[in-house]
Amino acid sequence: MFTRRLAVLAAGAMIVLGACSSNTPAGSGGAGGSVAATDCKVGVSWNNYSQERWKKADEPAMQKAIAAGGGSYIRADANDKAEQQLTDIDSLINQGAKVLIVLAKDDKGILPAIAKAKTAGIPVIAYDRLIEDDSTFYITFDNKKVGTLMAQSLMKVQPAGNYAVILGADTDPNSAFLRSGMTEAGIPKVNETSPAGIKVVFEKNTDNWDTTNAKNNMEAALNANSNKIDAVLSENDSMATGVVQALSAVGLKIPVSGQDGDTAALNRVALGTQTVSVWKNAFALGETAGSVAVQLCAKTAMNAVKAPSDLPAAAAPASLTATPFTTPGGKTVQSIILTPTAITKDNVKDTIDAGWATKDAVCAGVTAGSVPGC
Repeated sequence: MFTRRLAVLAAGAMIVLGACSSNTPAGSGGAGGSVAATDCKVGVSWNNYSQERWKKADEPAMQKAIAAGGGSYIRADANDKAEQQLTDIDSLINQGAKVLIVLAKDDKGILPAIAKAKTAGIPVIAYDRLIEDDSTFYITFDNKKVGTLMAQSLMKVQPAGNYAVILGADTDPNSAFLRSGMTEAGIPKVNETSPAGIKVVFEKNTDNWDTTNAKNNMEAALNANSNKIDAVLSENDSMATGVVQALSAVGLKIPVSGQDGDTAALNRVALGTQTVSVWKNAFALGETAGSVAVQLCAKTAMNAVKAPSDLPAAAAPASLTATPFTTPGGKTVQSIILTPTAITKDNVKDTIDAGWATKDAVCAGVTAGSVPGC
């Protein structure tokens, strides 16, 4: 059962992982496509480890996959500081990391560290955020599709009217990817109106994807439009928290989007104060990164890397084999792109069944039987 597998992953986060000395050759891995590698120390640079999902899902899944391939895991936390992340990566290299997994704080500011890793012959995995360097391997969810799913979910319940768009950090390429997915779904540019009658009356980036900054942006949107806003496209759940706080303060309950499947957001979905949270199964993403790291450690060519074959069907990529991805800057990187899922009241039960969140947390305050799974 998938739930039992998640429990095992979580347990893996509590153990100290030691390298083992298997000499299985590259490309010979079994289930999941992982390979065993000798002396494979994987260094992970987190931009900000305080976000709920990293410690809950991504990291334990990485650790388990790395350990299964004969590797060991070390990490550093930049605490949302771009300069600190450069220092962290230096430290990981000095500690003997053979592969780096980097969740970049700033896609441009990180480039000197990537150059240093390249000079040292250390492969770099750009984790969940693109790095504009063709020597990196990109692992993420289909962020354009995330934006499309957000927009489609809101348009289904609010097909016309005034929309506000609360974007993520402008230093993160994901924010632009998400917005492009919204555009493809039919959300117009700011101050324009779509043929269906959707007008974007406010759009602004949010520093650090921060809850308080998002609340401030939402308050500005409400003040600029005399509270006449009919729906809010918030690009993630932590920002949606601030958005809902601002809306509640003026007595508005309107459609709101988010992503990440944060527990508080799933509860809002069940309660009806958030319309959708696009769930990116981070257990699957972390497992993929750990498996790819071990393959790269064993000198597998980037274009021959494979995603684990045991990923949940809802999250699995279209192809298990690495595929080329063209960056906004015109570079080509090898990538594995996983599939996101829109979670609404109708299927919030899926996150409970998968062991992502508990029924008690998701259904807190929900009238029994009013929502499937609650």
